[in-house]
Amino acid sequence: MEDQRQKEIREAIFSGQQALSHLEEARKYLSSAANWGIFDMFAGGMLSTMIKHNKIDSASQSMEQARDHLRLFQKELEDVNMSLNLNLEIGSFLTFADYFFDNILTDSIVQSKIDNARQQVEEAILMVRQLLDRLERQL
Repeated sequence: MEDQRQKEIREAIFSGQQALSHLEEARKYLSSAANWGIFDMFAGGMLSTMIKHNKIDSASQSMEQARDHLRLFQKELEDVNMSLNLNLEIGSFLTFADYFFDNILTDSIVQSKIDNARQQVEEAILMVRQLLDRLERQL
């Protein structure tokens, strides 16, 4: 019986580590996008807008992968009587408006969305790490 419990804990740890990896990747891309966003607001143009949105697209892909792994992590956690209450929202970053209008208003709206996504990712990373620590202690 104990061997089965340890197996379930190991599976939960593995899925949590996978989710964490994608969350950290998303954080990296969002941080870069935020830096490009600040540059875009004050000195940028079409090139900085393109680079910023490239980083946003990469972050969105990582967040989508993280969300998939977080669903699996949640299922694995249920096997060991733990839960994860987390909603990772992947929103629109107003790509068309940012390119078409390319002004301080659209840049600041996009920057705000980047900041919100960064905060969600940071909270998710913290929660996953805490759960992974609890699982490690149970082993």
